[in-house]
Amino acid sequence: MNKTGLNMNSRQLIMALLLAATLPLLSGCGSRQVQDSLAGSSAQRLVTKAIDELVTQLPEDDFAPLRGQRLWLDSHFFAANDLQRYADRRLLVELARRWAIEPAEEPGQADVVMTVFYTSLGTDQGHLGFSIPLGVVPGVDDSTRINLITLEQFHGIAELYYYLGPRGTEARGPLLQARQRNDALGLPIITIPISTVD
Repeated sequence: MNKTGLNMNSRQLIMALLLAATLPLLSGCGSRQVQDSLAGSSAQRLVTKAIDELVTQLPEDDFAPLRGQRLWLDSHFFAANDLQRYADRRLLVELARRWAIEPAEEPGQADVVMTVFYTSLGTDQGHLGFSIPLGVVPGVDDSTRINLITLEQFHGIAELYYYLGPRGTEARGPLLQARQRNDALGLPIITIPISTVD
């Protein structure tokens, strides 16, 4: 074998080693993370606007025939909390405003029962694209990264389905979903908003 053949093989080997060493540093990824806290104003606005959008989707066909009746709302969420109470109140206000359906004080006083199952009330975050993770550097947080080009997502989500009708004869309604987006394009030096709740 001549010197040129050895040099080509050596160059290819070096390039392959450099490529193998560089690839783990570039992270082409997509991840999503549920955010537990609604402490920030952006998270609160995303979720409350998603709830507002959700209740405006209530179908006319299901609720118009109940105009003027008294409704008992029986809602369920795996994490009974202030957010569920907020969604319940917003739902009752929508029913009263659009169809003059009044909330019953007790189940026995109701003309109709609405059993609501919230399947989502909260926010989630995610990013898609290419970034350089810095968590391997000692003293740097595991989640630290330099964005090359990423889509940063922060969404408020509200979702429910319901059973509606006189007690014992309730019929299931459709699954209603709403999502409020706060997305941005992440670049190495700057993050550019794409969509916001404003």
